[in-house]
Amino acid sequence: MSTRPLNVGCFIPIVQSEMDGGSATARQVIEMAQAAEGAGFDSVWIPDHLTIFDPGQEPKGAWEMGTMLGALTMATERVEIGALVAATSFRPPALLAKMAVTIDALSGGRFILGLGAGRHEPEHVAFGIPYHQQIARFSEALEIITSLVRTGYCDFAGEFYTVKECEIRPREGRPGGPPILIGALGTGPKMLDLTARYADIWNGWLTWGSSWPEAIPPLRTVVDAACVRVGRDPETLGRSVAILVKVPGVTAKQVSTAPDGGGSPLEGTPMEIARALRGFANEGISHLQVICAPNSAAGIAAFKPVLDALDAGD
Repeated sequence: MSTRPLNVGCFIPIVQSEMDGGSATARQVIEMAQAAEGAGFDSVWIPDHLTIFDPGQEPKGAWEMGTMLGALTMATERVEIGALVAATSFRPPALLAKMAVTIDALSGGRFILGLGAGRHEPEHVAFGIPYHQQIARFSEALEIITSLVRTGYCDFAGEFYTVKECEIRPREGRPGGPPILIGALGTGPKMLDLTARYADIWNGWLTWGSSWPEAIPPLRTVVDAACVRVGRDPETLGRSVAILVKVPGVTAKQVSTAPDGGGSPLEGTPMEIARALRGFANEGISHLQVICAPNSAAGIAAFKPVLDALDAGD
């Protein structure tokens, strides 16, 4: 009998050079998602980038997130499918909401809509997308997206975006639309307040720092405080974090996900890693997004003993 205390998702690399140092073809992205479903993961997640320009490195392109999410709905049967996270600056917010409702319908109600403001200025410049006043833009986009996703209707006039009597038709999937996740690590009060106001789930990206449960308490404190500031019960906001895990029994060419090569990945035997995953649940985390090292079909499949140990309990 399974005693899995939280959902464990698999982060699929769609950015060049991030498949254990290699670049995934479109077909390999599908194969990795299917490997994750076969290994027993609860969800699969992909990021939203156009081209990443890290200092001192060659530019790294990426498969387009919306198109790939649609493909993943057809290639899987059981796992939830998540955007981690869709940049609201890349697409008009009403269009992004329509995409989300469509993906949720295609997946049979398995989609999780992760949203973020878009952190990487160079890719905005390269693709001719405005970047200034990102938080203000994000706030307006959230008002439009959440209204359309949850109710199917929005009429809004702001500084950056305007929609007039906009409706999403047709609507299938869940009546209230997919759950909305917002990525805000805990360093910016404006982003945290927006998360507390609009999100169903908060997300923190831990892979550039510590991927251990001990990282959670200070983050929980600031997220709870944001909920209090906007008049929300902190218990009503779901909590999720992305972590980096060295998969036991396989060798990784690429471990760190940070531009500077830093970070403290979770590692150990399958039982030790499973115990650490339980530690995240004990700290109030309900969903993990795991970046496997190696982040490849083989590495993802090799994570199965960890999930088996997690299901088996201590």
